Amino acid sequence: MTRRRAVPWLLLFAVLSYAGARGLGLGGPSAGSRPVQDGQVTRVVDGDTVHVRLDGRDETVRYIGVDTPETKKPGTPVQCFGKAASRENERLVAGERVRLRYDAERRDRYGRLLAYVYRRRDGLWVNGTLVRKGFATTLTIAPNVAHAGELRSLERGAQRRDRGLWRAC
Repeated sequence: MTRRRAVPWLLLFAVLSYAGARGLGLGGPSAGSRPVQDGQVTRVVDGDTVHVRLDGRDETVRYIGVDTPETKKPGTPVQCFGKAASRENERLVAGERVRLRYDAERRDRYGRLLAYVYRRRDGLWVNGTLVRKGFATTLTIAPNVAHAGELRSLERGAQRRDRGLWRAC
């Protein structure tokens, strides 16, 4: 390949590399290609569900890619580590301003918003934090799979370190 032909390819590679490093939609939990919305947590329901004030209305938000032990499911007893998961979620987000990042589907069959949740004050990825600390397991439901690999990796780490529910249950 001649130098003249290589220059455009090198420029394209440099631009794509820069975009990836800046989180402009080329992967990672801060990928910018998905729709985003900011709001404030008004109530923590349990370990993986919160209420968020968005554009003047209260919405129920279910975290994508994670599942915590049940504490409020009708007809189901409180599960091992469920109360601890709810308390941790409350500690992480109660009253906090959050950024919701959506995936392929915006709502589930119950009408809840589905989102990856980030704390505004420090960018903490709540979904990933709950899994990493052993308060949640992964729950991958296609087509919302943008961070399934990252969450699985965090879950394996929590299992190896015997953290949270992996130790208690």
